[in-house]
Amino acid sequence: MMADIPVLDETVGFIDAPVDPLLNLFEEIERMKREKNAVLLAHYYQEPDIQDIADYIGDSLGLARQAAATDADLIVFAGVHFMAETAKILNPERKVLLPDLNAGCSLADSCPAPELAAFKERHPDHLVVSYINCTVGVKALSDIICTSSNAAHIVSSIPKEKPILFAPDRNLGRHLANETGRDMVLWEGTCIVHETFSERKLLRLKARHPEALVLAHPECEEAVLRHADHIGSTTSMLRFARESARPAFIVATEEGILHQMRKDCPDKTFVPAPPESGCSCSRCPHMRLNTIEKLYLCLRFEEPEIHMEETLRRAALRPIERMLEMSEGVGT
Repeated sequence: MMADIPVLDETVGFIDAPVDPLLNLFEEIERMKREKNAVLLAHYYQEPDIQDIADYIGDSLGLARQAAATDADLIVFAGVHFMAETAKILNPERKVLLPDLNAGCSLADSCPAPELAAFKERHPDHLVVSYINCTVGVKALSDIICTSSNAAHIVSSIPKEKPILFAPDRNLGRHLANETGRDMVLWEGTCIVHETFSERKLLRLKARHPEALVLAHPECEEAVLRHADHIGSTTSMLRFARESARPAFIVATEEGILHQMRKDCPDKTFVPAPPESGCSCSRCPHMRLNTIEKLYLCLRFEEPEIHMEETLRRAALRPIERMLEMSEGVGT
């Protein structure tokens, strides 16, 4: 029997095993969650099937809070690598799984920890505030972590005489500088999804849908943000659409969020903002590496598991705890 159990090949990054096409994966996943006392956390950018079967679906701040509060023995994170790392940082005694270890993040990859360490040395008096979309190594170099939900609150809470180095997203950093009036040193990182939206095509789409409001994530380029009626996190955009009397919205973020928007507001129209090219660039290729089949195999064999060195974990924990303390009572 042991010979039939697949071994995780680190070069592949996920359990590569056949799945019976007649198997009801939704029922099997629910059964294993109960049997293993497992919780499934999923980001809004995951494919609809994964969103629908998740125990909790949210943005980075909500997922971080949920990971900190869970009493499950097993945490399965349907998201990208830095999110699963955050869950492990907050839950060192629990097993944390990621369906595909290749599910990385272009923004996190744009800021290698050794390069940020050198950049930090050139600005020794600066407080390092890092967006949660970064690796555990970058978190360990940071003073405070933030999310798109609480970034303005975090930055505004820092004494004005204290200079700030913000990493890794330059677009979020510029938006925060405009919103808070703080002059910050910015790391030049970007997200491949949010930087691809076309201002030219957005204006054309607005002309075709004059009744629609534009919702945009602050990771978008400044040229796109200037046309937005609401700028905010995924949760903030969901709430805005739900509470607005408008019948239609153009949405400038990863298009996975449209699934929840349409479920929340079936009587409203949601149109994905267009990328500059004709590709499906508003779908994050990293997020979409997780599939319902990989999720099933991940739960069944309890691999791939997130591991990290304890000293590094403790160093990364401090700025996350500071964020959670500073954002206590702060809404999304």
